[in-house]
Amino acid sequence: MDLTHYLSGEQLIAKRDQIKRIFFYRVCGTGMGAAACLLKEKGLHIEGGDTQFYPPMSDYLKSTGIPCHNLKDFDVKRLSEFDLIVVGNVVPRKSEDAALIEKCGVKFCSFPAALGAFVLKDANVVGVAGTHGKTTTTYFATQMFEKLGQDPGYLIGGVMEGRPSAKLGGGKYFFIESDEYDSCYFEKFSKFQSYEIDHLILTSLEFDHADIFKDLDAIKLEFRNLFAKVTQGITYCSDYQPIIDLHNENLEHYKNLYWQSYGDKDQRGPKILEVSDKGTVFELQGVRYKSNVVGIHNILNLSSVILFALNEGFTKEQIDSAISDLKMVRRRQELRGYYQGTPVIDDFAHHPKAVELTLQGLKLSYPGRKLLVVMEANSATARSNIFQNEFEQALHHADEVLFAKPARPTSVSWAGNLDIEAMAKNLTAINKSSLVIENLQTLRMEIDKRLTDQSLLVVLSNGTCLGLWESDFVQALKA
Repeated sequence: MDLTHYLSGEQLIAKRDQIKRIFFYRVCGTGMGAAACLLKEKGLHIEGGDTQFYPPMSDYLKSTGIPCHNLKDFDVKRLSEFDLIVVGNVVPRKSEDAALIEKCGVKFCSFPAALGAFVLKDANVVGVAGTHGKTTTTYFATQMFEKLGQDPGYLIGGVMEGRPSAKLGGGKYFFIESDEYDSCYFEKFSKFQSYEIDHLILTSLEFDHADIFKDLDAIKLEFRNLFAKVTQGITYCSDYQPIIDLHNENLEHYKNLYWQSYGDKDQRGPKILEVSDKGTVFELQGVRYKSNVVGIHNILNLSSVILFALNEGFTKEQIDSAISDLKMVRRRQELRGYYQGTPVIDDFAHHPKAVELTLQGLKLSYPGRKLLVVMEANSATARSNIFQNEFEQALHHADEVLFAKPARPTSVSWAGNLDIEAMAKNLTAINKSSLVIENLQTLRMEIDKRLTDQSLLVVLSNGTCLGLWESDFVQALKA
C-alpha cells in the first residue's frame, strides 16, 4: 500500500482551498453519492465513476448533473486531470483499483474525510450515532427542524419519499447519520471520526459488524475517540450499559460538554401513556407530547431529538407542531400495501434488538393481528451464529416464522453460520410454527397458505428476501 498521496482529514482541511476538481471513485454507493452531491452544492467540480449504475442512486446523480463514467474507461491519464480522488469503501486494499489510485499521482482521501473538510467543518453538526435507529432519528430531526423553520442540511443513509438523501441546507444545523463502520481500505476507523461533530445523539450501543470489530470493546474505543472530539454535548439513551460505562469514565474533556439522558428506564422518560391508530401520547421530563409516531423504539428516537431541540431553546409549543405528522424512512416499518387484504410491513431490521423492538412496536400498531414473519439474515453478522440465541428470543414476539435461507455463508472469520434450522425447530416446539425456505416459489406458497384475515405479514430483510421484492408480489400489493 503506497500512501504517498493520501490525505487525512486534517491534511485535507489545510489544503481544501487548493482543490477544485474532485473525482468520486465508486460513486454509486449510498454515502459516496450523497457526499458527491453535497460537494457539488458547495460549488466544486464533481465527477464520478463506477462499474455499474443502478437506481435510485444513478437517477439521483443524473438529476444533479454530476457526470458519471464507466471505470473501465479510466486510466492514470484520465485520473490525473483531477485535484483529488475520493475513494469508496468498496475498493479493496489489494485490488487493481487501489493500485491505479495510488500510482496516478493525485491526492486521495475517504468520503468521510471529504465531507468533514468541505461540508461539515463550516457547519453546526449534529451527529446521530448508535447501533440502532440512526437513519430514523436523523430523518425525524431533519423533518422537525424544517418545521421549526431552520432549513437544516442533512445526510441520511436511507430512501425517503419526495426528497434526496442529502441536502446542503441554508440554516444553522446539519444533521448527519454517523456510522461506526470503517471508512475505506486506508482508514480502518469509524466514519464518524471525520465528521467534525458538535452535538451527538447516541441512540444505542451494542455489538455489531463482527466482520470488522472483534468485540464490544473495539466498538467502545471508536465511540470513546468520538466523544473526545465532540465540542458541545451529548444526548444519549441510558438503556445501554456500554454508553453508561463510557459516560462514567469522566474524562477531562467530558467536563466541557452538556450531557442529557433519556430511555425506557430513564427518569426523564419517555413514558408511553396512550397508543392508537392516530399515534402515541407520551410523557418526557414530566411534559405530555403527542405524535403520529408509534412504537417504543420510534418514541425513544423521537425523544432524543425533542431533548436536543429543547436544549437549543425551542419551546414546547413549537415542538408540538413539529412532531405531529412525521414520515418514516422507507424499509423502516414501512407499510408496503395489502396482500389479499393483509397489511404487509417491510423492515430493514438485521440485529436481534432491532427485530425485537420492531415486532413489539407492530403488535402495538396492529392490535389483535397475528404476526407472520419472514426473516432473511443478510448482513455478515446476522448470517453468523454470534446472535443465534438473541435472534431466537426476539422472534418469540412472532406467531409464525418463515426463514429465508441465506445465499452465502457468513464472512465473519471467527464465527460459524446462523443455524436457522435449529431456530425453526425450537420456535415450532413452543407453538410458533416455523419453516426454512430456500426459494421464492416456496416462500410465496407458504405465505399464501398461512395468511388469514387476522394476519400481519412482516418481512425482515435488508436485501431482496429471496427475490420477493423484485417479483410480481409487489404488483399484487394493493394500496
